[in-house]
Amino acid sequence: MTGVYWACAFILAGILFYRFGWPRMQKFDAENIARIEREQRDKADANAHIRHALEVADEQVEDIQEVRVGSATHYLFEAEAFATREEAEEMRARRVGTVARRFYAELPEALMARGDGGARSPLSARERASARWKRTVH
Repeated sequence: MTGVYWACAFILAGILFYRFGWPRMQKFDAENIARIEREQRDKADANAHIRHALEVADEQVEDIQEVRVGSATHYLFEAEAFATREEAEEMRARRVGTVARRFYAELPEALMARGDGGARSPLSARERASARWKRTVH
């Protein structure tokens, strides 16, 4: 009788895996294939590094928050209120550009620090420059 229980448990585990585990694995696989294809396209694109710098900068800049006060809607970005979303988006885009420019301004210094012949930092040049980005002021 215990063999029947084990067989039922095995079949139930298979059904649960097929219902919940398999879609997650397919999603992970699709994301991985898309990432690999993007990397292949980026090898041929001379401006891919600019796009990547902007993406990293975009991740580091806070999002715009929508705040409703009575019937009016205001948009907050870096503790500054804007009347329209377009104004807030423009300010955010400027901030992303500033962060990306600082990355390129600090990149030579970060690369030179790596070649000092001493102990190598566990952080990459991008990570060291990213740590300095957080101290930026508009």
